[in-house]
Amino acid sequence: MYFLRPLSLVCVLLSLLIAASSWAQDSASAKYDGSWESLQKMPVPAWFDDGKIGIFIHWGPYSVIGYKKGNRGYAEHVPKLLYAEPDHYYPYMQKRWGSTPPQFGYKDIIPEFKAENWDPDAWADLFADVGAKYVVLTAEHHDGWANWDSDLTPWNAADKGPKRDLVGDLGTAVRKRGLKYAPSYHRERHTGFFANDLYVVHSEPRSDVAEEIRRVPEAASLYGPFRLDKAFVDDYVARWKEIQTKYQPDFLWIDDVPIFTRDGNDTRKSPQVFKPEVRYFYDQCRSMITDFMNDAAARGQDVYLNNKGGNRNWPEGVGCLEKDNLKLKVIGPKWESCTTFGSSFGYLEGDGYKSVERVIHEMVEVISRNGNFLINIGPKADGTLVPEQVERLRAMGDWLKINGDAIYGTRYWKESEQKDEQLAFTTRDKSLYAIKLAKPAGRFTVSGAAGWNAKQVHSVRLLGSESSVLWSMTSSGLQITPPADLGTTEHAWVFEIVTDQEQHHPNPTLIQ
Repeated sequence: MYFLRPLSLVCVLLSLLIAASSWAQDSASAKYDGSWESLQKMPVPAWFDDGKIGIFIHWGPYSVIGYKKGNRGYAEHVPKLLYAEPDHYYPYMQKRWGSTPPQFGYKDIIPEFKAENWDPDAWADLFADVGAKYVVLTAEHHDGWANWDSDLTPWNAADKGPKRDLVGDLGTAVRKRGLKYAPSYHRERHTGFFANDLYVVHSEPRSDVAEEIRRVPEAASLYGPFRLDKAFVDDYVARWKEIQTKYQPDFLWIDDVPIFTRDGNDTRKSPQVFKPEVRYFYDQCRSMITDFMNDAAARGQDVYLNNKGGNRNWPEGVGCLEKDNLKLKVIGPKWESCTTFGSSFGYLEGDGYKSVERVIHEMVEVISRNGNFLINIGPKADGTLVPEQVERLRAMGDWLKINGDAIYGTRYWKESEQKDEQLAFTTRDKSLYAIKLAKPAGRFTVSGAAGWNAKQVHSVRLLGSESSVLWSMTSSGLQITPPADLGTTEHAWVFEIVTDQEQHHPNPTLIQ
């Protein structure tokens, strides 16, 4: 048996006392104490509240496939569908790759994800030019693949596929241009992705997945694990901690966690109902968020996170509400809509796309209701961008260059819309922006200004036009006559109304 010498023992005890004292001081000075109640007090960072526009990027080995069955689901979910719907996808794989699982599976597609034509600086230039203020790149999707240089899994972009640190390289590029950066994390649903059952605590791999693992044991750390146990949760937290430590994200973006309200669990009830494994997961997520917030606060970095899903992951006030293609009909607490130009987030060959007008209208409507617009692109596996997506980004950027005053740094008005005139509203300081979503062909009235007098309005102008705008106060509100020359803008026309008083009045029920 090995014994410490007396002097060594004293040194060890002193070291432990010093470490404990340091930990106690750190805990005492920490901004968040580890409770949900403490996290509910987190402020919305100015950069997020003012920035409004983000770029979401779904990019990984699934981008190689670029295919899905009909109009069902998202293309980035096809890795699981290869095994879940073999009658359709195995013939497709046989035709394209000449083989099917278990001889050839998702792991064997990864070498084709090379990013050989990728230029992160060109991406960053584009994002900055089109007016984005922050960028969210998928660090890990549900498939178990890590887009960063990870020491925790061999299935990462530095060791396989592209053989470069995609998360790190893009982060360097976008931050050089003053943009905020958030590697997104979607691993919470991984245990069911290649399994027989989704959203359960304990599942088993699909038969061909199990056979692939038997033949290639390394594949176990890509496809599995298949149980939401302590080992999985500890690894889940460790992977995020690695991202946090290496890249110091400005935002903790986590996808929705269905297990919190499935398989006998329910966070919506009071008291909450959990299986032991999910209780541990929920508690560790709280600790992970607390560590992220305190770590950033210690550096003086203003960070934030999302509260994803139809059923919120976390208690209300912990981060902003977010959901795919979310469209709040009324002004709400700070929220975010992650949306796509097409039908998928990941690359889908031949996808159909929204019109430019629809994209701009959606952006305006989201922001008028206190939201942020996180628009997604799905690059090809080689790192090139889809022309139709770039076209829409450029058009969005062109509109913002003319009308950005009505978007960046704005706040909600007392009304977000006026349906009879197809108007949306934002405010900044003493300016009210009335955004016409239909081409202004004639006189219209801002009814929300009813009761104002002429002295309260200093000027009205149409952004992007040098022509004068005629206006008058009526009993029905502010009447505006658009000029014949509508200027250089398209799709939505912004009338800036400068008044004698602040137009944004915070609603206490919406303040987090």
